[in-house]
Amino acid sequence: MNLRGRNKVTAEFNMSSMTDIVFLLLIFFMLTSTMVTTNALDLVLPKAKGKTDSNKNIAVSINKKLEVFIDKEAVPESELESKLITLVANDENKAIILRAEEGVPIEKAVNVLDIANRNQIKVVLAVRPK
Repeated sequence: MNLRGRNKVTAEFNMSSMTDIVFLLLIFFMLTSTMVTTNALDLVLPKAKGKTDSNKNIAVSINKKLEVFIDKEAVPESELESKLITLVANDENKAIILRAEEGVPIEKAVNVLDIANRNQIKVVLAVRPK
């Protein structure tokens, strides 16, 4: 019997599985790096699952005529901050849903964002889905 040939250990290493793993990691990082945007704003967005509780949100709408509405009530811009503070004072978890119609100057939307920022109120910018 020849026992010497049966127990011979080779010092070779199979690299095919290692290259597969490296290739998959490369693809993963290439795909995820395109999803990161460095200039994005940090916004709190609503979840799409189920219905939202309308009692927890305040809708601020700005139309093309530059009229400002809280829910469906017209409000002068000078009284906007005081009305929002009184509405949020009851429940600290309330958020503002900002609905600016297409074509409204950005300054009007920034005014609402500034009011919310000064008073530590969460803001969600509503958009039309594609």
